Amino acid sequence: MSPSKSSLTALTLGAIGVVYGDIGTSVLYAFKEVFVSGHVPITTDNILGVLSLFFWTLTIIVTVKYVVLIMRADNAGEGGLMALLALASQSVKDRPQLRGILLMIGVFGVALFFGDGVITPAISVLSAVEGLEVVTPAAKPYVVAISLTVLVVLFAMQRRGTGDIGKFFGPITVLWFLAIATSGVVQIAQNPMVLKAMLPGYALAFISQNYGIAFITLGAVFLAVTGAEALYADMGHFGKQPIRIAWFGLVMPALLLNYFGQGALVLADPKATENPFYLMTPTWALIPMVVLATAATVIASQALITGAFSATKQTIQLGFLPRLSILHTSIKDTGQIYIPTVNWILLAGVIAAVTLFGSSTALAAAYGISVSLVMVITTLLTFYVVHYGWGYRLWLSLTSTAFFVTVDLAFFASNSLKIVQGGWFPLAMALVLYVVMTTWKDGRRLLNQKLRVDSIDLKSFLEAVFVSPPLRVEGTAVFLTAEPGTVPNALLHNLKHNKVLHENNLFVTVHNHEVPWIGMDKRLEIEALGHDCWQVVIHYGFKNDPDLPKALLHIKGRGCELDPMTTSYFLSRDIVIPTIGGGMAQWREKLFSQMHHNASGAAEFLKLPNNSVVELGSKIEI
Repeated sequence: MSPSKSSLTALTLGAIGVVYGDIGTSVLYAFKEVFVSGHVPITTDNILGVLSLFFWTLTIIVTVKYVVLIMRADNAGEGGLMALLALASQSVKDRPQLRGILLMIGVFGVALFFGDGVITPAISVLSAVEGLEVVTPAAKPYVVAISLTVLVVLFAMQRRGTGDIGKFFGPITVLWFLAIATSGVVQIAQNPMVLKAMLPGYALAFISQNYGIAFITLGAVFLAVTGAEALYADMGHFGKQPIRIAWFGLVMPALLLNYFGQGALVLADPKATENPFYLMTPTWALIPMVVLATAATVIASQALITGAFSATKQTIQLGFLPRLSILHTSIKDTGQIYIPTVNWILLAGVIAAVTLFGSSTALAAAYGISVSLVMVITTLLTFYVVHYGWGYRLWLSLTSTAFFVTVDLAFFASNSLKIVQGGWFPLAMALVLYVVMTTWKDGRRLLNQKLRVDSIDLKSFLEAVFVSPPLRVEGTAVFLTAEPGTVPNALLHNLKHNKVLHENNLFVTVHNHEVPWIGMDKRLEIEALGHDCWQVVIHYGFKNDPDLPKALLHIKGRGCELDPMTTSYFLSRDIVIPTIGGGMAQWREKLFSQMHHNASGAAEFLKLPNNSVVELGSKIEI
């Protein structure tokens, strides 16, 4: 069913505020970075060539690759690297070795996304506040302090959620795009010849006449598309149509008008390369533009922080991170969440980036490399979806993939020149996170293997128990178990120490799947084991919000009546003991043991009532 006009307008406005904040604020620094290093001589041909590169980069990467093609690869309506990874792994599920490789590549892409999550707020806010230097050079010593203050306040406000201020994101961002389009039009009107740069010949001529310089320049040009991943990642929130309408109707025209306006200004005054965005703003409008730019960069940062929370939750659901405390900031929108651990780690990284680099120009050296590598990974994963999942012919899939991989690799190669100057920063963060994620995944696998080896068959065990049954007490006991059909340690401890069995007993296993959503009609499976005992399997997608008591309400009328007031939840709190010669290196086993110890409790994660939970501990060697 197509959305109504009013809802489509609201979704389009929301998409402008959330999806396009990052790419929309790139006009603050992208064009400037091409010329600020001094590698590109300021001549008419070079300016037109660079503008042509900007035009065709936005057209090929954002318009053709993301808006037209990749947004078709939705996973039950959801987008983003995690959804694409799940889709690709499902497409090759009959090839376990290939599936394992794709999972590792995809997980590294997710780690790179978090590295980008530190750089984006830092460079965006810094570049906005640097406009004060144009107002008065005396403001230069205070730019870093003001930027840090804005960022600290932004992260400190996350606990309150975005429900109240989120409704202003769309209108403010629309105002931002109208403002940058207007300032661009004013400059283009004074020098309309810059519009010739839309012809691809100018970009090709610039590349052919300046091989080395053009290769270096690609790293700066790429800054114009660093927010392109958000189009795909936020598809589930707004839908394809609103995102596409916003791009073609406002965002792309505004960006191009501003870039071409900056080019027209530099043609007229080569000294304007110091900060062409603010220098083409009239003096009377400078301070309002700085304020508007700061607001726009805060909104862009907010969208990325929110995306980091969502990506973390999905990564936990897929089993690549330990459980973390997740707080809901809205009673209406379950997607609005706050993860304290992620928030403060991101803030620490942002503070380190601002303090270490100190300016948007210095940060530009760190920016782009992680995003360009994510784009390569996205293209590769899309190939497996298109060929294996959708069944397109191999030659067509390979040809389209080869074209986009060539473009992506060209930008990645250019950005890799910046590793020494600062590109190491997001890569180092991504590498650390990748080690953490793979260690947790491998540790969980080893732990489950150990539990399976030591497990007792549940049906056989119950038959033996009921030969001489223990005392039955009123109420229902819910025992959580990692594998269906096995005896949970909590049951063994309960029988050993308390020597009683409840009137009703549920043995519950929670399964997380590589699909975004699993509906309530497929949420629960139940099997009667006799003697008022049942095996229950509960299914969640990686975007579902786990709520075990709510899910168990659906067993009503299926042979077991559950009264929340007389239900107790029995959990086994395992203590992992690293051993020499185990399945992982000793340091990884110690890291896994520490993460396992510090993970948020299953009771909190599954929303179990605090006064009904009984935890029984056990030690397990891996």
